[in-house]
Amino acid sequence: MKTLIIVTHPHLSESVVNKHWIAALEKYPTRFTVHHLDTVYPDGKINVPAEQALVEQYDNIVFQFPFYWFNCPPLLKQWLDEVLLYGWAYGSRSGKKMQGKKIALAISLGAEEGDYQKQGKFKYSLAELTRPFELTFEYIHADYKGIFAQFADGQVTSASFDSRSAERYISFLDEL
Repeated sequence: MKTLIIVTHPHLSESVVNKHWIAALEKYPTRFTVHHLDTVYPDGKINVPAEQALVEQYDNIVFQFPFYWFNCPPLLKQWLDEVLLYGWAYGSRSGKKMQGKKIALAISLGAEEGDYQKQGKFKYSLAELTRPFELTFEYIHADYKGIFAQFADGQVTSASFDSRSAERYISFLDEL
């Protein structure tokens, strides 16, 4: 089953991890469709019917983004607000278009994993900080598959780091 990767990154040209993830995904066009929200909607005006039609074609959907002020970038939040509508994504009689779809997050972080612990710098785990996503996906009756996270580890610019991260990402996606 082909997977839709919805990428949002406000500064993709400056990214290390996300650029490498995208390059790895694009090697497998029969397995992954990479949809760049920032490229498709540089003006921030989302074509809701087009996005809904795209999403309807896939059973596996991954939202890929950098952790941005302990959340997703603004365009992804806007996408969630505008695309996951009552009567389409949820609702008592209709609104079942997301039901049963496998959904996951792929998040790059500019801090070390230990920073995201109770005793760490940010006092909360990544799972705790992303709980609103989990609740959203539960609310629309999607099958939330968790997070693939790449924390900073002091090697963010090395080619070996990037290829290992991309390989782990592809393996995560294969398990959806």
